[in-house]
Formats: sequence, structure tokens, C-alpha cells
Amino acid sequence: MKTLQIDEANARKLYKDATPEFKTTLEDTFGKEFFSDKITDRVKTYEDACRVLGEVQLNELACFISGLTQDEIFYRKLKTITKALNEGWTPDWSDGDQKKWFPYFNASSGFAFSDTDCLYSGPRAGDGSRLCFKSKELAEYAGRQFTDLYKGFIL
Repeated sequence: MKTLQIDEANARKLYKDATPEFKTTLEDTFGKEFFSDKITDRVKTYEDACRVLGEVQLNELACFISGLTQDEIFYRKLKTITKALNEGWTPDWSDGDQKKWFPYFNASSGFAFSDTDCLYSGPRAGDGSRLCFKSKELAEYAGRQFTDLYKGFIL
């Protein structure tokens, strides 16, 4: 018997037209969520976001050596996650009608995701203009799923 090696990109291509039996084999190998069309199923960690974007993960030691602080590393990770979750959407800050969503946190009784906030174009950048989302659902998901990264970035 021969062993078939396949990378993730080709596995996704094959999956779309595969027979039900082959789909099951691919799902057993890569996991069912890997083939989901829903981005929140595919991005549950920073590592997932890097994989979706085809980017190399940050080398934290190299970042520290080059002078980056821990909050700057968290920010870079959140930028990667935001980019992956937005699936190519980038905010148009010159479009005053375009909604942009941010997770909102409450630190009065510990740090926790509280709500989302919608921002129409304006002079305020909130908690990082590169950390805005195209939908309320994505902002809520990011706020709940990546609370520890936001905490490390904000506090």
C-alpha cells in the first residue's frame, strides 16, 4: 500500500468534489471543522489564523530580543486573527456609512468580554483601528474566543 501525502490547500480543493466516502476520510484526517465554510469554525486560535492566512507564526523570543514588549506581541497576534476572521475585508475609513465593529470589555470585576460597539468613520480609533470587524457576530466571537490576548494587549 502507498501513502498519500497532501497539503492543507489541496485537501480543501479535493474536498469540494469528493465522494461522501472520501470526504469522511479527509475529515478523519484533518478534522471536520477544517473543511467548514464558516470562518469561526476554522479560526479558534492564533495558530489557526496563521494557517488560514498562510503566514508564519511570530517567534516570540526573536520579538523580545528585537525590543518588542508583550503587549506589542499580543497586538500583532490580534491583527493576524482579525485579518483571518475578516476574510479579506478591510475597513474603508473614508466611508462614513460603513459599519466597523469592535469587541468591548469590562474591567470593573475582572477582565471579561462585555459587548460590541459599532463605529462609523470618525476621528476616534477605539481600541485599535486594525482590530475592527466587518460584523457584530465576528466582533462578539473574537471578544469571547480571544479574551486573554485582548487582556494582554489592553491592560
